[in-house]
Amino acid sequence: MRAESYTDILAVYERTRTIAVVGASADETKPAHIVPAYLRDQGYTIIPINPHEDEILGQRSYGSLSEIERPVDAVDVFRPPAETPRIARDAVALGASTLWLQLGIVSEDAAAIADEAGLTVVMDRCIGIVHGELGLGPGVHPWLWDQRHYDEV
Repeated sequence: MRAESYTDILAVYERTRTIAVVGASADETKPAHIVPAYLRDQGYTIIPINPHEDEILGQRSYGSLSEIERPVDAVDVFRPPAETPRIARDAVALGASTLWLQLGIVSEDAAAIADEAGLTVVMDRCIGIVHGELGLGPGVHPWLWDQRHYDEV
């Protein structure tokens, strides 16, 4: 299912407690660090996925989704669109209920993989900005997106 309306997206937040962040960054100036830090501060459990880091936000950083051995509700993606079909397959295998592609990331192939497996799909939206737009917290400010660096992980 494509979550395009605020009602659909609100349902994602309501059922989400644990978020795996693919492409999470240790660099505090990047949205891939700022957004997961914001979500953590809002009470979500964050599982960073970055094969180049041992720890991000005080949490063990995994090399891939396939290494996680605990339930994950949503997979939030900060990677280039070309990588997202593989990530979608991994999210399905992990048993996630949502695949969220961050602002600027669109992949119909990844969406089709996730949708076919019954995952809710959000594309080209920031999970932190929308959190604020829905009044669930202060949100992440959109000006941060001038600093996008999806291909540097």
